[in-house]
Amino acid sequence: MADEKRIIETTDETFEQDVIERSKEVPVVVDFWAESCRPCRLLSPVLEKLVTDFAGKFVLVKANMDQTQAVAEQLRVQSIPVVCGFRDGELVDFFVGLLPEHQIESWLQRLLPTEADQLAAEASRIAQTDPQGAERKYRQALELDADLAKAKIGLAALFLSQERLDECRDLMEELERRDLLEPATERIKADLELHIKAQEAGSVDECRAAVKADPDKPDLKLKLAESLAAVGHYEEALETSLQLVRDHKQQFGEPARRIMVDIFQLLPNDSELIRTYRRNLASALY
Repeated sequence: MADEKRIIETTDETFEQDVIERSKEVPVVVDFWAESCRPCRLLSPVLEKLVTDFAGKFVLVKANMDQTQAVAEQLRVQSIPVVCGFRDGELVDFFVGLLPEHQIESWLQRLLPTEADQLAAEASRIAQTDPQGAERKYRQALELDADLAKAKIGLAALFLSQERLDECRDLMEELERRDLLEPATERIKADLELHIKAQEAGSVDECRAAVKADPDKPDLKLKLAESLAAVGHYEEALETSLQLVRDHKQQFGEPARRIMVDIFQLLPNDSELIRTYRRNLASALY
């Protein structure tokens, strides 16, 4: 067996870590095989040789069908050998059957990140500690590949963190012109909308003071909810918005609902706040 760090074995229980998470750092090639499969036994040494030839540019994960039945079903593996390529946590390509070595090598070359991909990945790694350096790398990536979504998404997130809302909005409009919006894009879009609303509404302290001075004005409560959401006070923003939906549905129900939906986009999928306030929102609306 080749270098254990470059070739590993996986199971249904470890596939998420072995493949999905690992592919966020380096491309991962998954070889679905079985002892009884002669083409699999012929393909295996070719893949292991290419791991060495490519000198660590990808990791080979061996998936014995006896140990990965659930994963194989999820990926709709119906015949073997099947070789799947993962990058950035997603399946990006695959081939079925025994191919000549030169064809597999060409397939691997397409799987590997381009120079633009590498620049975007480097930018992502330093975005928190060196935002100016990250911006330079994202822009360099886009000079090489003007349609590279991950660079646009990363740059949009960077602009948003720096309150450069107009520049963030321009990039979001470019991303929205495509057919597919990634979850990361949806989150940035929701966060951007909240920041724009909060910019118009004013600071949390200003909004609180306005509501305290005139507590019967629902438009002031809406501005408070917008400001709270923009600074991450999600539970209070959700509760304030929910009260507006309940008490002032006709005039303020839709903008308040929109705030809640944007917050849902920003919270983790398993958040208790999402479960609670989705249920309460549905009750208030219907």
